[in-house]
Amino acid sequence: METNITSLSDRLGVLATSTDTFFILMGAILVLFMHAGFAFLEVGTVRHKNQVNALVKILTDFGASAVAYFAIGYSLAYGSNFFGPAESLIVDSGYELTKFFFLLTFAAAIPAIISGGIAERAAFWPMMMANVTIVALIYPLFEGMIWNGNYGFQAWLEQSFGASFHDFAGSVVVHGVGGWLALTAVWILGSRNGRVRDGRVVSFAPSSIPFLALGSWILIVGWFGFNVMSAQAVEGISGLVAVNSLMAMVGGTIAALIIGKNDPGFIHNGPLAGLVAICAGSDIMHPLGALTTGLVAGAIFVFLFAWSQRQHKLDDVLGVWPLHGVCGVWGGIAAGIFGTSALGGLGGVSLMSQVIGTAAGVAIAVVGGLIVYTLIDRMFGLRLDEEGEFNGADLAIHRIRANPDVK
Repeated sequence: METNITSLSDRLGVLATSTDTFFILMGAILVLFMHAGFAFLEVGTVRHKNQVNALVKILTDFGASAVAYFAIGYSLAYGSNFFGPAESLIVDSGYELTKFFFLLTFAAAIPAIISGGIAERAAFWPMMMANVTIVALIYPLFEGMIWNGNYGFQAWLEQSFGASFHDFAGSVVVHGVGGWLALTAVWILGSRNGRVRDGRVVSFAPSSIPFLALGSWILIVGWFGFNVMSAQAVEGISGLVAVNSLMAMVGGTIAALIIGKNDPGFIHNGPLAGLVAICAGSDIMHPLGALTTGLVAGAIFVFLFAWSQRQHKLDDVLGVWPLHGVCGVWGGIAAGIFGTSALGGLGGVSLMSQVIGTAAGVAIAVVGGLIVYTLIDRMFGLRLDEEGEFNGADLAIHRIRANPDVK
């Protein structure tokens, strides 16, 4: 009888581990699919002569990021690696491997975010070198600080302010860091040729609103894997995370619709702004707090995107700094406001810890970005030559148009 009980207990343990592995695998696949969203959002926003480049960048950056994160980044953040024999990697149904896959899709989102900001004038190989460096070294530094307790930062915040920095699904760790890294790249690259004419800044119209909308919808759907599956175990699944993500998405959409005056570009980026902002506190806010967070994020994006488009030196093509960088910052702070029990949240957060943790993420991204991009720019040059930029990255880099039969 005792043997049967032990056997049953073992089987239940294997079932639980296998279920967690499958759960996080589904999350990894959903977030992997989000990269198609990044690709089509950029394809629809850039001019026609740069569409192929947008598609190629997202896929190849993911491939390069996978190698960098496998070899260095994951180990830097979590202190483990996968260089042992395969037999040692399949413990607990290979859960650790699947966790790596899931977190890789987060890490690879950093180059995908940056890609939208530096579109239409960045050199291919130097930017890939920069992305590999960032995924291997810069991003895991902050990721490990927040999600693995490295360097004592979280312990210090908890001791000093009563709670550690709360970022459940990466408003700051992923989106904030990606957006502020993109800002440094955009600043160093400068604006696209022809954007300033007779002293006035000229906006370039999106090439395809349908592709832009497709990219937005893919990201919206995948985001529920991004947020809900950040629990990383079946027992951690929370309907609160799902509904808060939904409400923030809706809030961002409504704000962008009203403030953006029916502009389809704003309308399809508004929900993304809300989803960026809700990542941090999606597990602790009340749905009304999530709705408010999304409304504010949608407004932030519209106002800052319009402002940045009027700036000569801040040529952020997809508006990734306001969308990911600033809305990510708002999300980190919002978790410390609407996550409190006084405003209907579950509590356990400190506004001061949220502010300091958010500021730390911005500082690491800006300093790291300035170092990486400046060094690579001086050694190899980050920008296409003038002729290549005029002809478009599709012909200059890939030697083919998106539609070769269309002149």
